[in-house]
Amino acid sequence: MISEIPGVRVGHHTDRDAATGCTVIVPPAGTVGACEVRGGGPGSREIALLDPASGVTGPTALLFTGGSAFGLAAADGVMAWCEEQGLGHDTGVARVPIVPAAVIYDLGLNGGVTRPGPDAGRAAAEAAVSGAHATGCVGAGTGATVGKTRGREGWMKGGVGAAQASLHDGTRVAALAVVNAFGDIIDAAGKVIAGARDDRGRLIGAARWSLENDPEHLRLRGGENTTLACIVTDAVLDKSEALQVARMATGALGRAISPAMTTLDGDIVFCLATGARQAHHPVLVGIGAAEVLAEAIRDAARSASELRGVPAAS
Repeated sequence: MISEIPGVRVGHHTDRDAATGCTVIVPPAGTVGACEVRGGGPGSREIALLDPASGVTGPTALLFTGGSAFGLAAADGVMAWCEEQGLGHDTGVARVPIVPAAVIYDLGLNGGVTRPGPDAGRAAAEAAVSGAHATGCVGAGTGATVGKTRGREGWMKGGVGAAQASLHDGTRVAALAVVNAFGDIIDAAGKVIAGARDDRGRLIGAARWSLENDPEHLRLRGGENTTLACIVTDAVLDKSEALQVARMATGALGRAISPAMTTLDGDIVFCLATGARQAHHPVLVGIGAAEVLAEAIRDAARSASELRGVPAAS
């Protein structure tokens, strides 16, 4: 888990009654950050600051949240908490917290009645701790769903997943994923773990089913699906290298989701490098990132539990 890398903390705010929530990642000071946007309908805030051309090294905290674009308001609560903790970019006049945020669309499950706001963001930040964190239907993954080829009638639960690995030189690479994908979640052999179902509850294999059925039967609606991920490594990386690791990690989307990276998804992958260890080569970090992210996506489906009548792989 990313919070088992020294200095990294993760906190969830979970509202199961409203089927939504937030997840906050707080890295140590000096962490380098970058991100890669691959989906056609991303919802985000301040991610331009993670571009290698930006003068900001990395984020003070990172927020993943439900609530679609409404949920971006939760970042205000994270910023307020960071300011109280004395965290942020020193401008000479004040410390300004840099809190990039990205959202999933979970309004289809919760009805859009309740969306995370500043109080939810603050609660997730206050809950952030090192060590193992919860997975499944928690935090930003509370209202996540997958396999939406046929719409609500056939979808299953997604959630938060995690995985980690150590490279041959001792470098650690870990991933946290919030999985709310249009496609199915598949294992390494291509077998569906969780995904679209027919009227009898049988998994149909969304990619092939989509090709074999009349398009009018498909739910091709954009803006309702997203996989958000954060890769954390203790390697020394500059922003350009962190971007390359994030970019390589997006390969995991095609390994663990089918179909993946569609114009209907808003996928974003972040990479945070704490700089505690000199890695042998950034490319090896990227290879490890793709491996652990694929496992984190699968873990999200396997860890999810039934919510509001939507079944889960478990």
